Amino acid sequence: GTFSVSDLPNSDAVLLLVIHRHDSVSTAAAFSSHVFANTDAAQVAVIDTYRGSAQATPKIATHLVPAEAAAKKEARSEQLRFDSVVAVDAGSYDVSLVAPDGREEAKAQLVAAPRGSYVVLRTGVESKQGQAYPEDLVVFPNTTPMQLRVATKNTWWARLFTLVARMWS
Repeated sequence: GTFSVSDLPNSDAVLLLVIHRHDSVSTAAAFSSHVFANTDAAQVAVIDTYRGSAQATPKIATHLVPAEAAAKKEARSEQLRFDSVVAVDAGSYDVSLVAPDGREEAKAQLVAAPRGSYVVLRTGVESKQGQAYPEDLVVFPNTTPMQLRVATKNTWWARLFTLVARMWS
């Protein structure tokens, strides 16, 4: 396959380009892409590269720390749609693939920092020729909770500095 860029954004932007199998019969390549907007909120692109008969859907939920889980606090959750982009608040989330019967097929943590660009990929192939790979979930990049704290702290200081600068001008 081929991939070409027909137009460029007017401002800074991040291009996500995912190369994956076109189908389960051949080894031909297909491309999925997204240009992330330049916004304060973290953005998550949800892309389905899986080729096969499984029908799991992605779900995102707020990540509960052990004390919250022990207190039986309910995590806020939402189903995600493939080939879509959602904005999320900075924080820790659990992303999972849920089979039609409610069984959790795969799970990964997403730590979203302000202004971050993330991708959730459903991967795998039930190959008719060659190696088969099971349905799985990939979250990229892997931001750590420590990086989130630093990013949030830096964002708070930047906003304070901007506010003070506006007051003096």
